[in-house]
Amino acid sequence: MLRSLTIAFALSFALISATHAQTMTFMTSNTNYQVTNVFSDVGIFTITVVIDAPLVAGVYVNPDILSVSYQVSGTLTPGTPSGFPAFALSRQITGAEFYAQGSSLSFQISPAAVLSDGVQVAELVGNGVVLTYNAREVGNGRFHPALFELSANGTGRMQNSDNIVTENPFLQVNFGDEYVTDLMFDPGNTTVITGPVPIVIGGGGGSTSVMDLLPLACLSIFVAAVGRRRRLKK
Repeated sequence: MLRSLTIAFALSFALISATHAQTMTFMTSNTNYQVTNVFSDVGIFTITVVIDAPLVAGVYVNPDILSVSYQVSGTLTPGTPSGFPAFALSRQITGAEFYAQGSSLSFQISPAAVLSDGVQVAELVGNGVVLTYNAREVGNGRFHPALFELSANGTGRMQNSDNIVTENPFLQVNFGDEYVTDLMFDPGNTTVITGPVPIVIGGGGGSTSVMDLLPLACLSIFVAAVGRRRRLKK
């Protein structure tokens, strides 16, 4: 019996730990939007950010990130600061590198969001911009890292960020100097965040996650094991 309880405890702890260690992913691409080129012709992009947090409602301002992968490409209007006719930017970096280069990520998931099918833009909190992904870079020689924003009304924008191409502040590139792309979408049907949903017991304001039950589970197993051992000694 003691061996069975020990195995049960180990399995329960592994399950709870795995649940707690879940991640969520912010992922989007040009295929999710109606794209309109406002300045230059930059309409091909993908963004994938793996966030080191379970998929739950809350405010996320520069959350811990495991990895960032994004691509942006297109042709440029003659006379932009870079002087390039076209570009294809591809970045695969860690969260630490993402923040170290001056980038940021922010959004808020509504407490009313139904997380089982991911998070749609309509389930992000805010009357204006509800999600901001700013891949700004400083001193890396790049003109084209993007500022990507989505608004609650079904509009969005992707443009080059205010990148500082070198440490010389006079070579800073202002927002939209290289490209500006407008986006339109259905907020209720555009999923931007996905991930396993942590197991929750209960409902409403009194809901309890499995991590909250870990101490009680450990105590129950311990008491049962001790009781069993005492009975065997008699």
